[in-house]
Amino acid sequence: MTAQGRAGVRPIAVFDLDGTLSDTGHRQHFLERSPRDWNAFFAAAMQDPPLPEGVELALSSAEEYEVVYVTGRPERCRRDTLAWLEQHGLPRGRLFMRRDSDRRPARAVKPEILHELAHGREIRRFVDDDELVCDAVERAGFPVVRARWAAPSAALRDAQEREGRT
Repeated sequence: MTAQGRAGVRPIAVFDLDGTLSDTGHRQHFLERSPRDWNAFFAAAMQDPPLPEGVELALSSAEEYEVVYVTGRPERCRRDTLAWLEQHGLPRGRLFMRRDSDRRPARAVKPEILHELAHGREIRRFVDDDELVCDAVERAGFPVVRARWAAPSAALRDAQEREGRT
């Protein structure tokens, strides 16, 4: 049975990438140095192993919902990101990325994207590992699944808040 939203349109399930679907642990060292090596950090994303819990949730969500991806990765990473999603068998879906020059924290960017998506559509699920993003999305009125299946990274959290890079 397929879930139907407004006027027979499928509701949306939104997934973050880093720390939700992909394991960024192997590339954290690029953020732990000063200055941070953002080019190397993003270039290494193609080698991220998938996080089984996130992948399973995305696959099962695709049975009922349109799957959409919202990431803080910069737009210049689009080709590699789409290739990674396909390589790991994730559902096809629209991909929203940060403009290359946008340095706002993800907790500001992602709710803004969700409000755009919600015009005429129902968002039933937002899945992210960033607690500050999850808090902001809940305050904006969207249902949240907190992805707590990857090891948290203090360096990544600091980078997200201070430099608005992921």
